[in-house]
Amino acid sequence: MTVPATDVLVAGLGPAGRALAARCAHAGLSVVAVDPVPGRRWTATYGAWADELPEWLPGHTVAATVAKPAAFTTHMHLLDRPYRILDTGAVQDALSLDDVTVVTGRVTSLGRGEVLVDGHGVLRAKHVVDARGLPLSPDRAQQSAFGVITDATTAAGALDGHAAWFMDWRRDNGTGTHDTPSFLYAMPLGGDRVLLEETCLVGRPTLPLPELQRRLTVRLESRGVRVPATAPVERVRFTVQHDGRRYGAVTGFGARGGLMHPATGYAVATALAVADPLAAAVRSGLDPARWLWPPSARAVAALRRTGLRVLLDLDPAAVPAFFAAFLDLPEPQQRAYLSARTDLRGTAASMRALFGALPPRMRWALIRALA
Repeated sequence: MTVPATDVLVAGLGPAGRALAARCAHAGLSVVAVDPVPGRRWTATYGAWADELPEWLPGHTVAATVAKPAAFTTHMHLLDRPYRILDTGAVQDALSLDDVTVVTGRVTSLGRGEVLVDGHGVLRAKHVVDARGLPLSPDRAQQSAFGVITDATTAAGALDGHAAWFMDWRRDNGTGTHDTPSFLYAMPLGGDRVLLEETCLVGRPTLPLPELQRRLTVRLESRGVRVPATAPVERVRFTVQHDGRRYGAVTGFGARGGLMHPATGYAVATALAVADPLAAAVRSGLDPARWLWPPSARAVAALRRTGLRVLLDLDPAAVPAFFAAFLDLPEPQQRAYLSARTDLRGTAASMRALFGALPPRMRWALIRALA
């Protein structure tokens, strides 16, 4: 049997796939990447905690940093953890594909060591990685958001004197306590631009974009914010619920591989941080799927899926109090649950602490939801 000349074949050139392809090539591996439109520019806004981002990411890829983002649940919080908004175009350009063989085409099937691509036949590699993201499905939980981009002066009325809102759950968006809740996510984008976005964190089904647009309009008007009709908009809808598969002939990466946090929708920083050590593992002859998913990571993923079930089953009126309890936890416990994908002890301790901080009635509701 002839050994394939290519070390890694990556299907999909979104942020996760491009990060892995670029960093594998940087590590000296031979890489082929397949995408239907490989030159498509990314338009979404990506944020991350500063401590999640890898050191190799150039400083100019950060559009804005918020030292202490604010949150409002049942009361105010100042989060003592710097948060960064990425310059999406700069990140894409920094993930150079100069040393990657890029194939323009649609993947029709993937198997062990080979990929079938329309117009190109079968491409072979030692390791095949599927980074094409998760398809939308009514059976899987999704996150949705509708946002507008405006200048800092216009946005000031929505910020109440804070640099940013990580989440603002107040009901000045025209909803009642029994409506599916949504929150305001408000972040500087660099320069004089600010994103004001109404977000449904997770739902099955999620809130439709027209409803989120209506809520955002009501919220901003209630705060005296008048956004020009010509303001750029951002529409967000993606699947957060992975199907649970870990092993097989093909290694999943990014959201497709279960690296997205199912209770928050965050995945880009994890993909960026994991790309280099995964490339090193491949160079060392390790199986990439098994390296990505040691027992500790699988156990943490199971706990995170439990967290998702809790969020999906929460009474709408209880959501702000739930997040109040979480954001009142010490920062290391918040960090363990949000960011530490292999820290089983820390994740479990955070979830125990949260359970203990909740009102007794909500504890029983959670127990019933998990029964």
